[in-house]
Amino acid sequence: MAAPETLGCRFFANKLNLQMRLKAEFLNCWHLMALPSLHSLRAFESVSRLGNIAAAAAELHVTSGAISQQLRALQLSLGLELFEKRGRRLVLTDRGAALQKSVGMAMQQISESIREISADAYSTAAKATLTVSVPSVFGTTWLAARIFLFLDANPDIRMWMRTAVDFEEVDWREVDVAIVYGKPPWTGFWWRILHSIYASPVCSPQLLRGQKGIREPRDVLHHRLLHEDDGDQWRRWLTEARLPHSVKSDIYFDNFAMVLQAARDGHGVALTNDIISFRDLDEGRLVQPLTLGVATTRSYYCICHEEGLANPVIARFVDWLVDQASRPSG
Repeated sequence: MAAPETLGCRFFANKLNLQMRLKAEFLNCWHLMALPSLHSLRAFESVSRLGNIAAAAAELHVTSGAISQQLRALQLSLGLELFEKRGRRLVLTDRGAALQKSVGMAMQQISESIREISADAYSTAAKATLTVSVPSVFGTTWLAARIFLFLDANPDIRMWMRTAVDFEEVDWREVDVAIVYGKPPWTGFWWRILHSIYASPVCSPQLLRGQKGIREPRDVLHHRLLHEDDGDQWRRWLTEARLPHSVKSDIYFDNFAMVLQAARDGHGVALTNDIISFRDLDEGRLVQPLTLGVATTRSYYCICHEEGLANPVIARFVDWLVDQASRPSG
């Protein structure tokens, strides 16, 4: 038979174990009770802020009955009255006000976290990449004024811009769509004309003054004829103007942007079109002293691989380009 001291120790040990189990079960029940459903907390927060069940129902896109049910469930689970009625409004009790403060802050934090992770997911989401090649002067004077409209309307597209004038200069291993200054056909490619070019003389306003001022076609022969080709375009214009064909130059440019800059600076007369020079003409850096124009042998074309149009991103950009070019301001 065990000694009385031993029996006493066992009794107290069993009693302590029972108390610990009861405490654990109580805490478990308390935690379960302390976590009402998110739906009921949302209903409570909306009603406490708006002071009206109908308004809260409209905000949460549910019925008034659903809101009332959520509030009853919440008060039952807490064993507390959270509202008291004053006329048509529900007013928070002291304990309701304390809960509303905590719930309001929690809901705000949840909303902010969702907005942050959503924005982060959107910003890091893979965007479709479109690589476009364009002659530098055309890109500067025409495309740059419009391309951001396309990007604003198509936030799922990221663009890489490259420069090339002729079809042969385009790196078709990398480029999806190109605008080229040339003349078809191009085997294996789809193309659409953007602009037919009629070239007319342009020059600095200072070349209109003095004894050698340009007033009629033959006056251009008193000035340097600026060009980026071998002079063929000027010869065609001079033929159209019934003037001698000799086109002599002491400088040749391989970039039309340099031709335009030389004309702006008063170093000679360039042949260009309204598409390229409209901004210079509009802002007075260049003038068009003569109306005689001549069609060029090349034009601006939009080009892509024939199979490229099956790509919805490429097709979207091509359609947009053609539409922009067809507009009166294009």
